[in-house]
Amino acid sequence: MAESTTEVLVGGAVLAVAAGFLIYAGQATGFSPAKSSDYALTASFRSGEGITVGTDVRLAGVKVGTVSAMTLNAQTYRADTMLSLKQGIMIPDDSAIVISSEGLLGGNFVEIYPGGSLDNFGPGDEIEDTQGAVSLVSLLMKFVSGSDE
Repeated sequence: MAESTTEVLVGGAVLAVAAGFLIYAGQATGFSPAKSSDYALTASFRSGEGITVGTDVRLAGVKVGTVSAMTLNAQTYRADTMLSLKQGIMIPDDSAIVISSEGLLGGNFVEIYPGGSLDNFGPGDEIEDTQGAVSLVSLLMKFVSGSDE
């Protein structure tokens, strides 16, 4: 009887630690359904290489949202991307959006370069000034081959 009580207590402790880890991991990675206080913007990239759903969207180095969806547009062959931004973060309607890298070995993120317009994007608007990620492999191949293209 004492052995089964000990096994139940240890099993309960293991489950509690596992649940705590899952909650912590969800909070640390920002995994949560889109909040009703967020609003969506769209952007169409020539190449969405390096970003996926959940990738950070940053403004001045500060996380202001995440990539909430990515699909291939069959007519334009571009990566249509939906961004979920925190409510209260107003983006001027002449802003640019770029897929940037954290460094040679770091991951990619979406960076917003704000414009100077007095008008802001509204929910569902599209950021038209986009730039995809620069491929490090293609840059190295150009360097090695001596190509200027």
